[in-house]
Amino acid sequence: MTGEPSFRLAKEPDADVLLEFMHRYYAYDGHVFDRSKASAALIGLLRDPNFGRAWLILDREMAAGYIVICFGYSLEWLGRDAFIDEFYLAEEYRGRGWGRKAMEFAEDAARELGITTLHLEVVNQNAAALKIYSKLGFKSHTSTFLSKWIARDLSKPS
Repeated sequence: MTGEPSFRLAKEPDADVLLEFMHRYYAYDGHVFDRSKASAALIGLLRDPNFGRAWLILDREMAAGYIVICFGYSLEWLGRDAFIDEFYLAEEYRGRGWGRKAMEFAEDAARELGITTLHLEVVNQNAAALKIYSKLGFKSHTSTFLSKWIARDLSKPS
């Protein structure tokens, strides 16, 4: 294990590695993982840079995790915004500053892409992540994040 992570833009041939990390991340956070649906969504992102970017977090050449930002646009947030949609770091790399470095990398990359604001979502029971993100300058809001699944031709994994 090296002291510093590096980052590489993920491409379609990285899909299997990313899907394995996604599976681990979803299990960790308690989300349902449907590999075929996740694969379709991931391939869509990797093929169309208008949707966002995915990077592998590397220890030399070995993948140690991934981070994804997905683009949006908001009048409230004064232009192009993005979600840190997914972020996973293998357990053996946690507690070494790699997560903070990955977040700094994502912020810098987002700035270069013209993003004004980054958002992220954390499950309430992940107190450690909430504490870290707060230290990095992310703030909770008095509003509540709500979602409604509206796709008629694709069911959300449950």
